[in-house]
Amino acid sequence: MATLICSLVDHSDDVNWCAFSSTCLATCSLDKTIRLYSIKDFSELPFSPLNGHGYAVHSCCFSSTGELLASCSTDGTTVLWSVNTGEIVTVLQHPGRSPVRICTFSPDSSCLVSGAADGTVALWDVHSNTLCSSAAVKEGSVVACSFTPCGQMFVTGSTNGDLCAWSCPMKQLCTRKTAHDLGVTCCQFSPQACNGMERNSVYFQMASCGQDNNVKIWMVSQDVPSGCAFQLVHTLNGQSAPVLSCAFSSDGQLLVSGSVDKSVVIYDANKGIILNKLTHHERYVTACAFAPDMPFIATGSMDKTVTVWRIEDGTSFGGRVSQHSNKGSAVSNATAKKKLDSLNEEEKEKHLDAGFLKAQSRLCVSEWSEEAVSVWLCEEGLGELVTIFKANNIDGSQLLSLNKEIVTNDLNIESLGLRNKVIRKIEELKEHLESICTGIPDEFLCPINRELMKDPVIASDGYSYEREAIESWIHTKKHSSPMTNLPLKSVLLTPNRTLKMAISRWKNCQ
Repeated sequence: MATLICSLVDHSDDVNWCAFSSTCLATCSLDKTIRLYSIKDFSELPFSPLNGHGYAVHSCCFSSTGELLASCSTDGTTVLWSVNTGEIVTVLQHPGRSPVRICTFSPDSSCLVSGAADGTVALWDVHSNTLCSSAAVKEGSVVACSFTPCGQMFVTGSTNGDLCAWSCPMKQLCTRKTAHDLGVTCCQFSPQACNGMERNSVYFQMASCGQDNNVKIWMVSQDVPSGCAFQLVHTLNGQSAPVLSCAFSSDGQLLVSGSVDKSVVIYDANKGIILNKLTHHERYVTACAFAPDMPFIATGSMDKTVTVWRIEDGTSFGGRVSQHSNKGSAVSNATAKKKLDSLNEEEKEKHLDAGFLKAQSRLCVSEWSEEAVSVWLCEEGLGELVTIFKANNIDGSQLLSLNKEIVTNDLNIESLGLRNKVIRKIEELKEHLESICTGIPDEFLCPINRELMKDPVIASDGYSYEREAIESWIHTKKHSSPMTNLPLKSVLLTPNRTLKMAISRWKNCQ
């Protein structure tokens, strides 16, 4: 049903979002850039990449005409770009300067909604580039948003798991509590509306996904007298880990989702059954999108690539058959695909090793027990040192602190050959550890010490930090934010359990 067309390998960090217009594909990344490709042959446009954000870009979307592109970032802004020139049209500063996690145009592109890490939702007038109104959800960060096809209502999803429906004047209509356990990651309405059974009632099909490993399909009613309501239709569990993104085809017949399990699943949106499962990506699939007029799907991943697929089912997309040459695209992107495959093999050689690494990740060396150190010594041909290391209670943390002087004077290893060998093996272990650390998702690293977080907490600036690091910062920096340098409204720190679980899952997969 799906055929690989090409893989785009231009981003230097995790890909966070993909979006199509009728002529272009846009992608954005932790590398602070947005890249634009022609849908004709998926060649990058001359003025791409777009550089204007100071931090990671989380989301991007096209206006209905395809002339404007919106992107939002950790830097607290939503930027509007001209798709024709690549120039910045305007910069919208989110209220409170909180990191902006999601942005989306209304169907007629007259307004834009942006959602932020502090839970605020802002409604912007696109023509005047002014803030119309803002509000906030009760808990969590706003990470998902989608308009109904009529444009009279939109739904937001938050990290606490709630879905909230709003009218465009920013009146909260209704909330579906804990729609996804541990948090919503994405939501999108089908472009097609459904007829309501009751008078004055209109129904819209909406998909959402979350940290509970599920994709859910809802019927959202827009009832004039009484507001709106969410009715669950399908719960799709075709993936074995948190689902990070979902998107409908332009006719509403297909639904695609991407997951932490590295898979992309295509569903029949009406029947809720799996049609195809794609497993091309090497790391988490963070983004997916359907082209509006062509049978294409784009998927983005933490492996820094964007993959474009062709849907072979002729009944989708209103029965239109694309004249786009699959063969031509594959040939024009053969070099890029070859480069991708080569990079992946190099990464495998760097990150995989025999013996001990198959049983225990070197990422957690500092947490090794004395027994784990003994196993490592045996695997490295240093079994005769096990007794000495055990006598000195050398665990993982101590192992990483050993140097030539300690090995010679404190451990009393008399053999020059053994001393040199153990020092060499420890240095190799440190180098290997550093190479793995370069592949840690950026959101798992504390912004202060750039180390993998063990006890992540959310500060009042909306960012997550390692508890010990932010507590020390607050004590010494007089309550300023490490990210914005602005005063912290509060020194209250909230445990980020969702992030902690995600880090734990990632460590177990290494």
